[in-house]
Amino acid sequence: MVLARIVPVCGALFGLVIMGRASQLPQQILGLAIVLAALWVMATLPRSLARRWRTPPAP
Repeated sequence: MVLARIVPVCGALFGLVIMGRASQLPQQILGLAIVLAALWVMATLPRSLARRWRTPPAP
């Protein structure tokens, strides 16, 4: 579960590095897209994993 939180943060940092080093607009847009995708994964992945791994209801 911890890895599911760390990997999107690394992706967002990677996107910020791309945005910071970009010299042209398409590269900046690519960096922004990576950051937005990583933020979306940060928001949705832990909840979906918790839903998948929850304890089944008692009979």
